[in-house]
Amino acid sequence: MATETLVLTWEELNEHVEALARQIGALPADQHPDAILAISRGGLVPGAMLAYRLGIRDLLIAVAEHYDAAGRRPAPTIARMPSDESLKERSVLIVDEVWESGRTLALVAERARSSGAHVRTAVVHFKPDKSEVPGAPDFFAALADGWITYPYKGGE
Repeated sequence: MATETLVLTWEELNEHVEALARQIGALPADQHPDAILAISRGGLVPGAMLAYRLGIRDLLIAVAEHYDAAGRRPAPTIARMPSDESLKERSVLIVDEVWESGRTLALVAERARSSGAHVRTAVVHFKPDKSEVPGAPDFFAALADGWITYPYKGGE
């Protein structure tokens, strides 16, 4: 049975990001992130929205790819990561739009941890039935199953 595509509106995205901000904001003060590491491209908009809501000015970017114009690659790759020095001994929240296989987020988290960061992960949508890695994101706003079109992904 085919799953319908979820077309998310800006208002729905805003509500989801607000839900994430409430979850993260409920952490004890000494556990709040001091930087957000957004995974390009899908995590850039939710990452920036979270940065505003959480009062975090340090927004870092990881360029990772698991899909390209031809479809899914055999494994995610990281084209660019912040320097080890910018991550070392920091509390970093890694943000992406969706955890489907979980492999991209897991790879970026592993690289950030190897740089000495304390890592937590957040996604707008979590697809537990499609995950290919152990565990789950630390924070997610909604569960999903099918394809999701986010309002900022015009032209795809």
